[in-house]
Amino acid sequence: MSDVIKAVVFDVGRVIVQWDMRLLFEKLIEDPQELDWFLGNVVTEEWHMQHDAGRPIADMIAERIELYPAYSAQIEAYGARFLETIPDRVPGTVELIERLDARGWPLFAITNFGTDFWAQYRPTEPVFERFGDIVVSGHEKTIKPGREIFDLAQQRFGLPAGNMFFIDDNAANIAAAREFGWQVHLFAGAAQLESDLAARGLL
Repeated sequence: MSDVIKAVVFDVGRVIVQWDMRLLFEKLIEDPQELDWFLGNVVTEEWHMQHDAGRPIADMIAERIELYPAYSAQIEAYGARFLETIPDRVPGTVELIERLDARGWPLFAITNFGTDFWAQYRPTEPVFERFGDIVVSGHEKTIKPGREIFDLAQQRFGLPAGNMFFIDDNAANIAAAREFGWQVHLFAGAAQLESDLAARGLL
């Protein structure tokens, strides 16, 4: 029998808010093939993950411009215009958070998010006022799906893994959390999450 759930823990990107690097760079690179090449080789999600893991974005940008000087303006734009990669909330998730909060469930988050970009984004999203604590990978210099960030979250949130219900869109993160003893949900939309929350007696 599963442990009793005592808190709900959310991922942020692609669970609470949409994130798509293409939305910024399609404004800066007109040719679709060139845009695909740029996103596959220059400013990639894999490269971005260095910021999530704790590297300052300014250092990353300077280093990338040395490698791709022809794209210096576009690379610099990523640091200055990051918020343009976050077009809106994921439909329905914030409403579920509000319902959970109204029922008194403790809410937390674990997010792979760089410190510099978190400083830009966090003030734009009031729903985080409902969260007791948020573990931000860039602050801690450790990222999902590594065990260290999950262990840190247990310490910060004050609950054993088995008493927390973790929601993430990344299958590797969910597999890791399950291995570490968390109760989990692989996010594929608010409707499925709502059904799972209801089935577990959380809504």
